[in-house]
Amino acid sequence: MSDTSQPAGGAPALWLALVAALPRDDAAGRMHVLRTLEGLGCAVMREGVYLLPDTPANRANFRRLADHIARIKGDAWLLPIHLESPTEAKALRTMFDRSGRYSELIKTVEGLKAGFGVSDPTAIAQVLSKQRRELESITSLDFFVSPLKERAERLLTDMEARVRDMMFPEGRAAAGARPATRSKRQYFRRAWATRKPLFADRLASAWLIRRFIDPEATMLWLDKREPCPGTAVGFGFEGATFCNSKARVTYEELLASFGLDKQPSLAKIGALVHALDAGNKQMPEAAGVETLLAGARHRAANEDELLRESERTFDLLYEAYYEVPAKKPEDPKK
Repeated sequence: MSDTSQPAGGAPALWLALVAALPRDDAAGRMHVLRTLEGLGCAVMREGVYLLPDTPANRANFRRLADHIARIKGDAWLLPIHLESPTEAKALRTMFDRSGRYSELIKTVEGLKAGFGVSDPTAIAQVLSKQRRELESITSLDFFVSPLKERAERLLTDMEARVRDMMFPEGRAAAGARPATRSKRQYFRRAWATRKPLFADRLASAWLIRRFIDPEATMLWLDKREPCPGTAVGFGFEGATFCNSKARVTYEELLASFGLDKQPSLAKIGALVHALDAGNKQMPEAAGVETLLAGARHRAANEDELLRESERTFDLLYEAYYEVPAKKPEDPKK
């Protein structure tokens, strides 16, 4: 790898190009590189030439990728690009315009309003959770801040609040079900803390919190003897606000506390998490889920990445278990 990303005179480059020659006989290696480039949000100048704004983070990512390319017997060079023409600079910035992705997200979220009063609020919340992750993905690659970013964020936050109101109506309970024992307002936009290491119950509980209880939660990962901050909601360890009981794991305690245990898909995940926590692998899915979580631990560099990887597994489980509620028969008298 040759690195000429520090221009003469010390003036910072505005753009950074990765010029890569990938080995032809390593299909898996080539695919990994191309997927990484896509994930970084690169613009493709031509085959083998990829462009990003020259920021410390992008420079570090390009260097890591260049090192990987060298390890798989390819060649890579990092080159700074200076443009004196405003027209050329504008043309390059256009290649990083994320307005189209923001517009698609806004359209999807707006379309969910048609399901209010018809669809299960939990199902709507699931879609909103996916759109929240999509928004995070878009903004991480929105190097020049599209004017649609603020609109998308405002719309998504408003929709999340409205669906939360439908899921946790205060002062009344669904017919035949007990009222939730916790107020949604008390646990909204809170810091939630659990201890490391993050095993199945703690990961599943964190997923449940972010998807169905407090989508704007901040997660704190405590060391073994680190005290839980007084302003944080503790979960998954002895003495926490939500922890294992004699009959239930933390995930199941959260379900019961927030009135979510009547959702069959969430309850099934609870049974699976209970089985994993107890070391009971009799459930058909248990071994596979344990393997996926183990893979997430190997892949993740820290607890935040581990949660993001694990959330994909629990999202897929939720979709696999979810059953569309049967429509009520129409009253023949109407």
